[in-house]
Amino acid sequence: MSALRGKEELRTYEEINERIRAGDAVVMRADEFVEFAKSVGIEKAAKEVDVVTTGTFGAMCSSGAFLNFGHADPPIKMRRCWLNEVPAYAGLAAVDVYLGATSPSEDRGIEYGGGHVIEDLVKGKEVHLRAEGYGTDCYPRRSIDTYVGLGDINQAILVNPRNAYERYNAATNSTDEILFTYMGTLLPDFGNVTYSGSGQLSPLYKDYGLETIGIGTRIFLGGGVGYVIGEGTQHNPERRLGTLMVRGDLRGMSPRYLRGATYYRYGSTLYVGIGIPIPIINEKVAKSASLSDDEILTDLVDYGVPSRNRPTIRKVSYAELRSGKVEVGGKEAPASSLSSYGYALEIAEELKLRIEKGGFLLSRPIEPIPEERPFKPMKQIEAIPRVRDLMRRDFKTAKAIQSLEEAARMMVEGGVDHLPIVDGSGRLEGIVTSWDIAKALAKGERDLGKVMTRDVKTAVEDEPIEAVAKRFSKFGISGMPVIDSRRVVVGLITTDDLAKLVKGGDSK
Repeated sequence: MSALRGKEELRTYEEINERIRAGDAVVMRADEFVEFAKSVGIEKAAKEVDVVTTGTFGAMCSSGAFLNFGHADPPIKMRRCWLNEVPAYAGLAAVDVYLGATSPSEDRGIEYGGGHVIEDLVKGKEVHLRAEGYGTDCYPRRSIDTYVGLGDINQAILVNPRNAYERYNAATNSTDEILFTYMGTLLPDFGNVTYSGSGQLSPLYKDYGLETIGIGTRIFLGGGVGYVIGEGTQHNPERRLGTLMVRGDLRGMSPRYLRGATYYRYGSTLYVGIGIPIPIINEKVAKSASLSDDEILTDLVDYGVPSRNRPTIRKVSYAELRSGKVEVGGKEAPASSLSSYGYALEIAEELKLRIEKGGFLLSRPIEPIPEERPFKPMKQIEAIPRVRDLMRRDFKTAKAIQSLEEAARMMVEGGVDHLPIVDGSGRLEGIVTSWDIAKALAKGERDLGKVMTRDVKTAVEDEPIEAVAKRFSKFGISGMPVIDSRRVVVGLITTDDLAKLVKGGDSK
């Protein structure tokens, strides 16, 4: 460990393990320690408690397993491999594969994936193994079709590149469409909020300074014993978005804490149970272990913006999220968790009992997890056209009180077929098209407010054109107002503008 971190000022790992062996260790779940520290103070709590146990149970998409099937006779060098028709990566060696949790089945689609196969194996089920080879002198076989269970496989090692996020962004949706995401189903117009993570039970938030969690840390993983093998992919500790890379033997795991799942119209994943013991080696660790849901904040993010730089609407505490109601967009929205606090609590309790019974010793990390890590976006050599690049900034709007004749005249003068209807502050109220006006005039209608469409599909400046084109096609429309965060109309984009992009022309 770094000399600046992990100083064993109150007690050493060896002292804690001696107390565990003797049955004398004082162990508390993270939620219990929060209350204890409140009642007696950090200094006293740090002196009296040896270990704080944590837990989290949620979808950890960046999960998977290395499997070795042993050699067939005659032997095969797998070029392609399927388990229950879920593709596994076979570019490793002759009969080694990596099965990713989010890999979808080729016959059942996204309803069944790698996460479900892993759960099936842990449940003791046999899975259908099908593989193809290209044939070599030493691996002449070209195909195999068989069934295997966990007991038939030489190695079945869960190796998860990115697990146990320190915290997770909460999600909402500002658009007028239902969105199906890895944060679940998000209802239109800030209709709901979804979140993940266990807050005051979160392993990395209980070790805020990464004092005790590092390479070699022994953990509860999927019901069995696992280890931290490094920082997780997308580890971003400076934004309190730390992650861990973990591994463990599937044979010691339980389907209670390792479950395949599917997000509706998004895809498959694996729910993973992780618990990490936090040794109270100094007061700094004790202070972070005492953080409550009220003190743990995360970002409420608008997933209606199809960009990696989705806007943060505001900060929200896990206490507010767990209350079931969150203020967003000027109203109260229902909040629901995608992870299970109950299971996280159960994992922290199970780990506590294992330590108290002497069956789970702590390990000192051989190397700390980085406190700082540059977090870079993907390098892209092609410019992605966005709405701001094509939208019309010189456009006309009308008020609902104006006549159809005035609206028609504005369209003719502007050379457009779409006219946004706004209020006195420029905020969108509706839209009318030249076809709407033609139909209304034919019927003798003169009230623009009655003719306009109030359920308006909109775009924002930062959106990629690809997303807008998809919306045009989905709803069978040819124009959309471009709005800002206050729904003020700042532009107009049409299918004609998209056509100019294909032709290489300039937009107005």
